[in-house]
Amino acid sequence: MPAASASALRIAIAVALGAAAPGALAQQADTAAPEDEAELRQLASQLAELKASYAQEVRRLRELDMQVQALQARLAGKVPAAGTPLAQTPAATAAAAAAARAEPPAEPSGAPAQPQEGYASSAADAEKARAEESRSVADVKQQARALFDQRLTIENGLTYNRYDRKQLTLNGFLALDAIFLGSIAVENVESDTLNYNLAARWGVSPRLTLNLDVPYLARKTVYQKGGAGGAAAAIAQEETTGSGLGDITASANFRLLPERGARPEMVLNFGVTAPTGQEPYGIPWRVLERDDDDFIRFAVPEEQPTGNGAWQASVGMSMVKTSDPAILFGNIGYTYSFESSFDDIDNNPDTVNPGDVKLGDSFYYGAGVAFAFNERTSFSMSLSNRMSARARTRYEGQPWTKVIGSDANAAMFNLGVTYALNPHATMVGLLGIGLTPDAPDFSLGFKIPYSL
Repeated sequence: MPAASASALRIAIAVALGAAAPGALAQQADTAAPEDEAELRQLASQLAELKASYAQEVRRLRELDMQVQALQARLAGKVPAAGTPLAQTPAATAAAAAAARAEPPAEPSGAPAQPQEGYASSAADAEKARAEESRSVADVKQQARALFDQRLTIENGLTYNRYDRKQLTLNGFLALDAIFLGSIAVENVESDTLNYNLAARWGVSPRLTLNLDVPYLARKTVYQKGGAGGAAAAIAQEETTGSGLGDITASANFRLLPERGARPEMVLNFGVTAPTGQEPYGIPWRVLERDDDDFIRFAVPEEQPTGNGAWQASVGMSMVKTSDPAILFGNIGYTYSFESSFDDIDNNPDTVNPGDVKLGDSFYYGAGVAFAFNERTSFSMSLSNRMSARARTRYEGQPWTKVIGSDANAAMFNLGVTYALNPHATMVGLLGIGLTPDAPDFSLGFKIPYSL
């Protein structure tokens, strides 16, 4: 075949194929287009969701990194000034670079950039968010003596206690197993105590806090005795008061183990109480009623004591476990009372009998739970109990004798609320309900710790 004819044939075939190909390709594209577009939209949606989730996690990683560095600087006493950025760790730097590729495009230049809600835009904001989130938890720990990041805290507290005790006294004998011959007397003691406590708490280190509590007490006690003058219906009443400095306590809290995993934070507590208040021994008594044989039936002290008159030492342990939004806490301890000597340990106003007094040692424990409603408010419920052994007295040249009725078991159910007034001050409200006869009927208190 001549070359010209071959070339013409090839051109004709190409023209024919070119005319037919667009139709076939168009038909094939029309057939596959709906399925591909649906799959493309699905993949694009999944990719957008993954990018948004990844960007959110990266932002959270940067925020946590800044919080960790802010806490490390705070523990080291080198908190940076507001607005000063903290150096990022290599992990955060790498995450930030990855986030830059994953984050959506920036807003137009005309719109101001707004930080996403819930995320810190700087180290200072991260530190502020961290402090606000843990403020209510810190207030609960402060009440449990398990807070160590405050340099100096001054605490003013006011507590009111109410006691009311009634006792039926029978002086006579039972005739014919049915008739009581003698006098029936009802003894009642009502006591109101107002206690103002000024406390200073100094965080020496991240593991040690020193405390000093200085109380001032005002007491009023009303004594009532039935059967006055031999008449069962007659009631004699007398009121005495007393006020002054109470027993000062110096204590220390040492963080034994930090909270980690399922293990709670454990704090050792040590304390010494000095007998700086007015002791109950040697106070003159006023006789209101005597029998014919000069037996004293009704006598009251001239004034009320404000202390127990003995040195005491205590050791205990506090435990705190956070489980958002609950905070579990508990304590256990032992108080030892030292032997003390007094010029007069007899309540008889007509005699003076010097001797020694050994108050009963006491064992105490308590447990409760607190709930952090938000970053400023928490509510707590707890049960506390103190069991004291009998006291002993010894006159000069005589053996020790136990004081009947001096042992006690005081159990209280406590409700508390903490509210952060500002970054430095917190208001604490406490209500205690007595569960045993030796405990106050109720106790109402308010405290305002102020951190400098």
